[in-house]
This record gives sequence, structure tokens and C-alpha cells, in this order.
Amino acid sequence: MIVYPAIDLRGGVCVRLMHGRFDQATLYDEDPAARLAAFAAAGATWAHIVDLDGAEAGRAMQHALIGELARSGDILIQSGGGVRSDDDIRALLAAGVARVVVGSQAVTRPEAVAGWLEHFGADRLTLAIDVRAVGDRWVPALKGWTQAAEVDLWAALDRYPPGTARHLLVTDVGRDGALTGPNFDLLAELRRRRPDLELQASGGVATLDDLTGARAVGAAGVIVGRALYERRFTLQQALETAST
Repeated sequence: MIVYPAIDLRGGVCVRLMHGRFDQATLYDEDPAARLAAFAAAGATWAHIVDLDGAEAGRAMQHALIGELARSGDILIQSGGGVRSDDDIRALLAAGVARVVVGSQAVTRPEAVAGWLEHFGADRLTLAIDVRAVGDRWVPALKGWTQAAEVDLWAALDRYPPGTARHLLVTDVGRDGALTGPNFDLLAELRRRRPDLELQASGGVATLDDLTGARAVGAAGVIVGRALYERRFTLQQALETAST
């Protein structure tokens, strides 16, 4: 299982949000390059970088900085936030990003995203769907988690039949940044319904046991953010737990 230490960029610095709310941001680092270098020195092979300004504005805002980070060290970058077009994807890949995260467009424009998957290759894109529980349904949250999609999670995924997509990142927004543990029931159901997709777990990781649990339900990767920044465990410990 791959551990993806996370860097959320807002105004060029590293922050973490609580439940995705931009009015509840905690500043952690002024220098994202130093943080990324520390991740690489600890042994991470991947990092997950989000352009929060782009996600909030609905357009690319920090792609130049993300490109600098991608070229700065010996670590692969998965990055998204504000990705709305094939030009955005092309720019990030050209800047050195190894895999581009496509968020709300995966729900709202499935035909376009299917074309991107075919053109750029399924291994170069990660479909990221943020969801919240609405009754007994999982509903994608859009536009900075302020709106709900018209379809549920399973209908959204049905638009990408086996063989079209490879990487899927699902975040339970009720747990994101809250250090309450991942939603293992949701992860297990995702693995049962879509075993063809390499699932990345996101939201709520607080302990090393959470990593063990994510691996036990079949997650191919896990995004770790606040727990690292608040020193609940070290990145070295996370990498060791994920590999044993």
C-alpha cells in the first residue's frame, strides 16, 4: 500500500482544512519545498499535492508552484485542484507531475473525463470523488463541498466501466481533517463493488492502526495529512506499517 503524504497549498504555503472548509484552515509550513524534501528524505515515493486555491476558484491557480515542486526532488507527485480541462492536465504533466487528480469533473462531465482517460492513459489520472452521507446514500460533494451532485457515488462510478479508469480516490468529507479514522465500511464496499479500481483512502487517518485497517480492506493507497503535521506518528512509521 502506498502512503501519500499530503501537501495542501493555499497562497503558496501548506495548510490543512477541517471538513474542507476554507474558513477553518490551519497553517503548518511556509515552505512547501522543504516539507516535500522531508517527505522524500523519510522514504516516501509519492506525495499528494492539492491546489486549494484552484479548487476554491474553479481554475488553475498554483500550477507553476506545483511544477517547481515536482521538479525539485526525487519523489513522484500526484496533484489536482482546479483541473477543468485537458489543457490543465497537459500543463501539469508537462511540468513534471506524475499523475493528475480530476475531481468534480469526474462527476459532472463524465464523457469529457472518459476522453481524457483514453487520451492521457488511465495510469496518469486519478478520479477523486468527495462524498458525504445523505440518509443511506453516499452523494458526491461539489464546488468546495458546498453542493450535492444529482447522482450518488455508485451511479457516478457506473459511468466508468471496468477497463476505462484505474485510480480512484474517495474522501468521506465528514472525516476529512478530523482525525476520527477512515470510513472502513465505505472503503470495503468500494472494494467489493469496484475491485478493478486501485482505491486510495482519504479522510480521517489518525493512527497507525488506521493504515493497517485501510490495507486490510484492500486499499492500494492512503492519503495522510493532519496526523503527520501534528506528529501523531512519523512518516517513517507510516511507511513501515504500510509495507508490513
